[in-house]
Amino acid sequence: MAETNIKDVVKEKYGQAALRVTRGGSSCCGAAPATDQHCSDPITGKLYDESQTGQIPEEALLASLGCGNPTALARLNPGETVLDLGSGGGIDVLLSARRVGPTGKAYGLDMTDEMLALANENKRKAGAENVEFLKGEIENIPLPDNSVDVIISNCVINLSADKDRVLREAFRVLKPGGRLAVSDVVTRGQMIPEIRQSVLLWVGCVAGALEEKEYLGKLAAAGFEQIELEPTRIYRAEDARAFLSGEGIDVDAIASQVDEKFMSAFVRAVKPTRSKESCCGPTCCK
Repeated sequence: MAETNIKDVVKEKYGQAALRVTRGGSSCCGAAPATDQHCSDPITGKLYDESQTGQIPEEALLASLGCGNPTALARLNPGETVLDLGSGGGIDVLLSARRVGPTGKAYGLDMTDEMLALANENKRKAGAENVEFLKGEIENIPLPDNSVDVIISNCVINLSADKDRVLREAFRVLKPGGRLAVSDVVTRGQMIPEIRQSVLLWVGCVAGALEEKEYLGKLAAAGFEQIELEPTRIYRAEDARAFLSGEGIDVDAIASQVDEKFMSAFVRAVKPTRSKESCCGPTCCK
């Protein structure tokens, strides 16, 4: 699918999800029906504990289309600047804003007008003064070089048709020593394309997940170091049985190609404190 078409599909689906929330519904788009009031599927369900959900407007939780909880796994310190790529209804931005405190700043970046409107309403309800939502694309982050301490994202990078550019942009805006801490969908090992595509549609509406080794390679190519990938939820064929059966797929026949090959993962990486270009001598760039 062409890059432009992918963006159009993402805008439409996420715009519709935001509108469902404003009308009192839920944005669930995994195995659970979109009409469910609370996501109960193995992808988007039960990602945030009660101590977190009590801190934010209910609409921020209902609008979540994530596959993890980067705010629980990322190290956020008072006074830091955080950027959420694909911030949706604002749940991870609002939670991050609380952790960085009044001397810090939390940005959310999204390209969907309906999600931005919902996020700003959630910001108002939460009374968050250190939050700013930006309109833009994650392939072209509208922030200066070396301006962000931490980048988070929740099941969004997989949606981009140009992941290399996303990671280069993330590297650019991070300060030296800045951290990338994202939740995303990844795959493990090879499988036939038809099965891969069907399961990825189930996992994230329009997911385009990378194989885990390819993800790590792209991070390294962008310049990141200290790269880690930690599975947080590993999916089984049984989890997707209803969806796959509806697509005309014999789930029992393909179980071996699905079980434990699709997962949500927490991906960490660090921007080096000194680039090779700024190296001062032959001994400092080892």
